[in-house]
Amino acid sequence: MLTISNYVKPKTLEEAYELNQARNSRIMGGMMWLRLGNARVKTIIDLSGLGLDQIEETTHVFRIGAMCTLRQLEECEGLKEMYGEGIAESVRHIVGVQFRNQATVGGSIYGRYGFSDVLTALLALDTFVELYDGGTIRLSEFVNRKKDKDILVSIIIRKSKRKFHYESVRQTKTDFPVLACAVVTGIVNGQESWYFSVGARPMKAALLEKQWKVPKDADDEQLEQFARQAAEEFDYGSNMRGSAAYRRHLAEVLIRRAMRAVLSED
Repeated sequence: MLTISNYVKPKTLEEAYELNQARNSRIMGGMMWLRLGNARVKTIIDLSGLGLDQIEETTHVFRIGAMCTLRQLEECEGLKEMYGEGIAESVRHIVGVQFRNQATVGGSIYGRYGFSDVLTALLALDTFVELYDGGTIRLSEFVNRKKDKDILVSIIIRKSKRKFHYESVRQTKTDFPVLACAVVTGIVNGQESWYFSVGARPMKAALLEKQWKVPKDADDEQLEQFARQAAEEFDYGSNMRGSAAYRRHLAEVLIRRAMRAVLSED
């Protein structure tokens, strides 16, 4: 059971940050996971009045407010035009539409949950997080950063001509993933670069970068070799959804599928 003593809706980020420094205070996102747990929270801080619920597209970036819902992310036409259906695919299996209309992108990223499809997907792109006190840092750095009392303000995806594909395996359609995988490729600093993000290992998503020249007409045997090399560089664990060995096998399969998909794009 979740017990809350005080509810506060700050008028500024500065006020929210100061309130959040108290030991037993929590930032409130969509509260989809928080309310399922057993916790006593002295002060819950609601950021919904701070204008952090929009996706802003500029010439160079997509800026996703921390209070944007997963449904907004799923339906964003700008992201679909830039990256196809990959980002939408990463969230459309998360529970149901009603859930995604409440769960926030900020909560999914800040929580750094092992099962997070959103974290897995965005980690493979050129993604940064904007923190109130800590400034703007790469998502790949934030993932491994010790949790603190800073506030996640927005998620920033730099636009780039990269191909993106997302794959996951679930025991049931709306269950947590047994394994999730995002593959992105493009020319970076003049080199063909491949980015592999694997989540639900069951540990939180991790990122691998390779400068590989993969033939566009690569056959299945060639792709299997590339996928095997990538899959071997991640660590895997066991839980009720699958063993480490099973996840290692899935990683190779999903990476190969995703590589084939991006190579098939025009």
